[in-house]
Amino acid sequence: MTDILMPQCGICAHRGADDTHPENTLAAFREAIRLGAHMIEFDVALTSDGHPVIMHDSTVDRTTNGTGRISELTFDAIRQLDAGMKKNLHFAGEQVPTLDEVLDIMPHNIWLNIHIKGGREVGKITARAVLKHGCIHQAFLAVGDDAMEGARSVDPDVRICNMENQGYDTRYVDETVAKGCGFIQLYGSMVSREDLERLKIVNVRINYFVSNNASEVRKLLSEGVDFVLVDKVEEMLEAARTIGVKPQDFSIGRHSRNQKKLSTDSAD
Repeated sequence: MTDILMPQCGICAHRGADDTHPENTLAAFREAIRLGAHMIEFDVALTSDGHPVIMHDSTVDRTTNGTGRISELTFDAIRQLDAGMKKNLHFAGEQVPTLDEVLDIMPHNIWLNIHIKGGREVGKITARAVLKHGCIHQAFLAVGDDAMEGARSVDPDVRICNMENQGYDTRYVDETVAKGCGFIQLYGSMVSREDLERLKIVNVRINYFVSNNASEVRKLLSEGVDFVLVDKVEEMLEAARTIGVKPQDFSIGRHSRNQKKLSTDSAD
């Protein structure tokens, strides 16, 4: 995959296109791809029997018609839940997706911001899936230290976004650089100009969580943030376009086995 041209900057669809579609579902991810997002963020957690599924919360209560902690529910039980109807009845029947299902629909030229919900074991399982699907060039794991160690025990070259400290100061930058991370996530404030330049020199990409304000998104991208996590994907892509950041082109770089799947599902 060394010939794949990855986005240099742009818009990250937070949990997919979650403003209009049920978060962390295939429908939300397909919509983000259709719109031309440069990066998609999603969350991986383990069921009680060790299956990686896509969900942000520790419980299924908020986003599905079920109740209970993910870590205490089996995979089969979670797959019986409806993950779409709470967003809109149009999405009734949408399932909680697996990590394999998500990786299987992703074009090769979109960044995958994989937020690990757990420690060493989920880090290892996620890294193995990234390798199996040939996504090592485009995926990075947003993790704490335990999950990072698990992922790197599988492949020392897996990309990491440091989520251990998130102090958003020079120490956080120092730790990110020392760990050899490829990404850092800022929350609500920018680092100093000096730290920003240092991150650029060592090729650490900067993600910013979160903005849904067009003028702020334009400002952040202009000031050196590489990717802004957003919920209003279509609106923020248009804001980025006004400063020369075009939506990502997926006519190339798409998994050939999924071209038909993506085109037929684009109306989700």
